[in-house]
Amino acid sequence: MPIPILIKNARCVSSTRIIKQDVLLSGGKIAQLGKVNESAAEQVIDGTHLYLLPGALDPQVHFRDPGLTWKEDLRTGSMAAASGGVTSFFDMPNTKPSTITVEGMTERKKNAAEKCVVNYNFFIGATNTNLDVLNYVKNVPGIKIFMGSSTGDLLVSDTKDLDHIFGNGSRLIAVHAEDDDIINAAKEIYKNSTDFNHHQFVRPADAALKATTLAVELSIKYQRRLHILHLTTLDEVRYLEIQKSKAPISAEVCPQHFLLSAPHVYQKLGAYAQMNPPIRDKSHGEALWDGLVNGVIDCIATDHAPHTHEEKANPFGKAPSGMPGVETSLPMLLDRANRGLCKIEDVVKWMCEKPVELYKVKNKGYIREGYDADLVLVDMGKKRSIENGKLWTKVNWSPYDGWTTQGWPVTTIVNGHVVFQDGEINESVKGQEVIIDA
Repeated sequence: MPIPILIKNARCVSSTRIIKQDVLLSGGKIAQLGKVNESAAEQVIDGTHLYLLPGALDPQVHFRDPGLTWKEDLRTGSMAAASGGVTSFFDMPNTKPSTITVEGMTERKKNAAEKCVVNYNFFIGATNTNLDVLNYVKNVPGIKIFMGSSTGDLLVSDTKDLDHIFGNGSRLIAVHAEDDDIINAAKEIYKNSTDFNHHQFVRPADAALKATTLAVELSIKYQRRLHILHLTTLDEVRYLEIQKSKAPISAEVCPQHFLLSAPHVYQKLGAYAQMNPPIRDKSHGEALWDGLVNGVIDCIATDHAPHTHEEKANPFGKAPSGMPGVETSLPMLLDRANRGLCKIEDVVKWMCEKPVELYKVKNKGYIREGYDADLVLVDMGKKRSIENGKLWTKVNWSPYDGWTTQGWPVTTIVNGHVVFQDGEINESVKGQEVIIDA
């Protein structure tokens, strides 16, 4: 049981206001807000010059556990999350073996309970044959469908199979929306290329739009809850602006898709800039940011998908796609707030409140009495440079290597336990399974 902790004089942030108050944590919950006597706590944290945010929820990570743990595992991935102010995550099913059975899900959650220093849950992966599992596995954030070839045996691209999944059941469906036929045709065109900048053309914008259109049409047809993962194109933003109100549809964007742009990022980083869907030119990034600010895009995710230096050293066409990001996403957004591109209240909306709302997560995302004590204290004046070799992710590199940003987490609290403080992780803290109010 965590000791009672009092956070004094913190500026507590929600999407609608900032209020200075004391926050008492007891029994893993937010026990009292307002003016609190220090005698009520065993530990006092001075938050006078800090902002107190609800812990962020990253709804899309790939922590590579089981089967690919040389890249990342639940221990190192959750440590990276804690250092970045992320107190809960949803992990994807493209592990080895893929998470497509009740037994596989049970084993992953058991593993997570032993390894994770933050809270966790896992998507169930869709195949052409596991409909019963998709609908009846207990307490998962949703069903993950890969509509484009990205991850081996989890591809579901046939319209009849997709229609069958959308038309049977009520659980949220999250889609990686890229059209497989368009990608395969483009791969043939660029099969002899050695230029990483061509990755954006191997997985072109029209492949994303076509798949997103199909998923939205099925969502409207069946009024099925749909979440579109890692949006990357201007045309998708414009399309969703018109279509979203016709069904329960939401969308997310990853920071790298509006912070980085082609061709410069490929010229500078090569394989390290390669991910699926790809980073595109500046016009797409600007449209994505505008879509987030205007509410067409609902929330931030990272698609944290690390690969080793050795893997990224392969030539174009053989190097794997994906990049880390869970420990830098909140700092990147806080930096934008410091530069006046958004408000800290917006950051809380996109990274704390909206993911909780979209996935129907119980007792998280807000600083309210009775809610889980998942919190992060941030210093909006703190400047820090991101450096390869000084990160918590196992692969220990970032596409933002050399960037200096302002606004950093200094203390992360999970279920009332201080898990990150002064640059150190307390590995004795263990996260809990995130409860979905399905």
